[in-house]
Amino acid sequence: MINISFPDGKVRQYPAGSTALDIARSISEGLAQRVLSARINGEVWDATRPIATDASLQLLTWDDRDGKTTFWHSSAHLMAEALEALYPGVKFGTGPAIETGFYYDVDAGGETISIDDLPRIEEKMLELARQKNAYVRKDISKADALAFFSEKGDEYKLELIEKRGDEELTLYQQGNFIDLCKGPHVPDTGFIKAVKLTKVGGAYWQGDETRQQLTRIYGVSFPKQKDLTEYLNMLEEAKKRDHRKLGSELELFMFSERVGPGLPIWLPKGNALRDRLMNFMKAEQEKRGYKLVTTPHIGRKELYVTSGHYAKYGKDSFQPIHTPKEDEEFLLKPMNCPHHCEIYAHRPHSYRDLPLRIAEFGTVYRYEQSGELHGLSRVRGFTQDDAHIFCSPDQVKGEFLNVLDLTQTVLSKMGFKEFTAQISLRDPNTPEKYIGTQENWENAERAIIEAATEAGLQTVTVLGEAAFYGPKLDFMVRDAIGRSWQLGTIQVDYNLPDRFELEYIGADNKPHRPVMIHRAPFGSMERFISILIENTAGKFPLWLMPEQYALLPISDRFIDYCKAVEEELAAHDIRGFIDDRGEKIGRKIRDAEVKHVPYMLIVGEKEVENNAVSVRRQGEGDQGSLTVPEFVALIREAIGAEA
Repeated sequence: MINISFPDGKVRQYPAGSTALDIARSISEGLAQRVLSARINGEVWDATRPIATDASLQLLTWDDRDGKTTFWHSSAHLMAEALEALYPGVKFGTGPAIETGFYYDVDAGGETISIDDLPRIEEKMLELARQKNAYVRKDISKADALAFFSEKGDEYKLELIEKRGDEELTLYQQGNFIDLCKGPHVPDTGFIKAVKLTKVGGAYWQGDETRQQLTRIYGVSFPKQKDLTEYLNMLEEAKKRDHRKLGSELELFMFSERVGPGLPIWLPKGNALRDRLMNFMKAEQEKRGYKLVTTPHIGRKELYVTSGHYAKYGKDSFQPIHTPKEDEEFLLKPMNCPHHCEIYAHRPHSYRDLPLRIAEFGTVYRYEQSGELHGLSRVRGFTQDDAHIFCSPDQVKGEFLNVLDLTQTVLSKMGFKEFTAQISLRDPNTPEKYIGTQENWENAERAIIEAATEAGLQTVTVLGEAAFYGPKLDFMVRDAIGRSWQLGTIQVDYNLPDRFELEYIGADNKPHRPVMIHRAPFGSMERFISILIENTAGKFPLWLMPEQYALLPISDRFIDYCKAVEEELAAHDIRGFIDDRGEKIGRKIRDAEVKHVPYMLIVGEKEVENNAVSVRRQGEGDQGSLTVPEFVALIREAIGAEA
């Protein structure tokens, strides 16, 4: 018998060799029908894989992130099986699960797979799914794997195998399809009830533009048809809310090929929106004792070598800038934290100086692949609402809780009410991805877990999502149409202070290492604004609107009166513009509605006589005639209601 520990702390005994599916079935048949995979001692396994020794067990369903990942990865294999049946001789690159579905990179030889072929592939996938073929895991030696894929003539799999060491590999088979894969997979294809292949694109093998271009087929799948229907409805709504479309219509931002792809340019209205967000954050930070700093957009290469960023990201970042001085190299700033470490180090500190809270709206640069750029949400230059708190070990939990309070204040103010806190830890199976000692990591992970528990947050824990220098708490926010986004992050770091040899003198008059907390409630300003645009469909909270009203004179005779009203409203920090075009009033109203201007103030003979404006609310129609002081009070009340 083996002891199985459940998440609620209970321990039960089962025969050695039992599977997670057996254990689920012993609890209830209904649960067993929903189990997609299982987390065994922190590692995600097939639900059908035998458990030989005592273990901790978490059963994973569609409601768990790792459950969805398992489901979508299995769907990628199902699509590959369908492709092999429809396109004999097709060769396969890689087919992972992604955030919303899956894809597979394939080489169809002389055949072209287009978007018109997707319905036929979907139909074949569902036909195969109904066969309820088991996903069977098989261990295989490297030599046997090479022999198998050599016989198939699949050079892509052979290249992947050659890169492996001498460790045992695994194959997975469902029906007649066999693939090189680590797994895990769902128990059988019958779990996949609904499929939609969404697009076809090109992808260079291994991301190398000098290699073969493969066909990348994207898809999404669900355990119920109604889930797919809801998803397709959400996609239609998302198209209407696309921040790239709305950003152009509302004249918020632009891109220029001459400036360079992935480098956003903020137009006046977008810059006003951005400034108001930054001013809000500055005010919140000032309340909490942060000191605002500004650091350069570049730094010596050695700075990022010391921090570890160059070793981790140097090959994928903008390459070094060479100066006229021999062997002198600079980098575009990929992170603000090394600069802030230098600020801390520029003078001695005692324990009385701590915590030291340094904040910056710092612009950083990452060389994202051109195929991954996407409006404001994936760019090459972006600004972070970055801050670093240097504190003593005994201050970590208190500072972490303070940052949690700030982050929750920000999310609430922006209208994001639903969120989950994701605790992102190391993957113990890939220690080479991280820097620092085991002790430092354990201290940092414990601090995050304890603070999240004390704050009463609803949390999920994910292995392998930590930063290379420390664990983090990420806020996963649900938007108005049900999509989940990662907004805001808090990280505990014992390692960068070591690498920069940072110190403070303790009460014992001896030097000690500070702990560093990284935090960015907005994260990237660009990405945050892209999500804000889509969440609100461009109808921002009134306090954020770049233009809160439009003054619409019925004729040119009333423009001078409109200018006087504009000056009076500006004195109350109420923002707007005068539409002095020679258009009819109906056209002016329609244009203001399209631009989501909250209030339209119509001015004619009657309004001038009564020292008033006729007010229309966007989407609601006439609100009656108000004097300017009454309109100011209306705006104040509306903004107060948003607080």
